[in-house]
Amino acid sequence: MYQIVVCDDESVELEKTEKLLSEYEKNHSGVELTVRCFENVNELLCLAREENYMPDLIIMDIYMPYNTRNLYSLGLKASKELRNMNYKGKIVFLTTSKEYALEAFDVDAMQYMVKPVSKDKFFVLLDSLLKDIDEERKKCILLKIEGRIVKVPLNDIVYCEAQRKTQCLYLVNGSQYTVRMTMAEIYELLSRYKEFVRIGVAFIVNLGYIKSMNAKEIILDNGMKIYLPRGAYKDIKEQYFNYYCGEKI
Repeated sequence: MYQIVVCDDESVELEKTEKLLSEYEKNHSGVELTVRCFENVNELLCLAREENYMPDLIIMDIYMPYNTRNLYSLGLKASKELRNMNYKGKIVFLTTSKEYALEAFDVDAMQYMVKPVSKDKFFVLLDSLLKDIDEERKKCILLKIEGRIVKVPLNDIVYCEAQRKTQCLYLVNGSQYTVRMTMAEIYELLSRYKEFVRIGVAFIVNLGYIKSMNAKEIILDNGMKIYLPRGAYKDIKEQYFNYYCGEKI
């Protein structure tokens, strides 16, 4: 099952996108879509903020009513707020204007489609996005926690901190797991994936949650500050850009 949100202040356009999604589901055996529609993006932001609602995919008009007084702001601004709330899902913009095409990629938008949207192109895009979502869901590690085997999605792990003979995993929803493992053992599990980097002897960090960094420290999206060992900045910066750009800088 895939959770999909459609945001558009024009009810006619909202219905068009919803019908496209319904047709896609009917034409693809085994695909199940749960679609929620919003005419005001503030409702989505409230759900994300208050209930940690994080759908797999958001399809959003770039012009949306932004608050209860019906003042208008860009859907782009709302998308930035979602990213600041650690939303890691896919974002697709559907709009009649090309004006903000470049800015859309500042919020890691997967696509910018100008209305009217071609059904064939829309379906090809959905094929690609759902495939990516499936691959991301497969990326998990198994940990023994309090006598139970727990499957932990890699995207949920913000960072890991060594605490004497145990390791504490801090998750994106604010919860944490404590496991009886050495730092070397848990790093062996996580180092297979390019998003994780070891910092000194006490931390393993998910590069996707780094908000900023300099030669002395990194700051994560949740506000956690981790000081860098002397001489570590160059290698961590290189890994960070490799992760996002696939190249050395």
